[in-house]
Amino acid sequence: MTGKTETGGTEVTLSYEQARDELIEVVRRLEAGGTSLEDSLALWERGEELAKVCRRWLEGARARLDAALAEEEEEEGGEGAE
Repeated sequence: MTGKTETGGTEVTLSYEQARDELIEVVRRLEAGGTSLEDSLALWERGEELAKVCRRWLEGARARLDAALAEEEEEEGGEGAE
């Protein structure tokens, strides 16, 4: 699973941690205030992109965990059937 986002026409692959850390910084800057409306909107849009990247990473992790748990249940179920 990779989190990809478009930044200035260049595709950048972000890890979950990179996206999360940048999102934290975006939120910090928005909460601090002092930016123009245009800059605030740009930060908000970037935050939305980063949140989507994080969400995709977390959904991928959840799918992997669910698959591993299902496989484990199948193995346990198969042992008792013999």
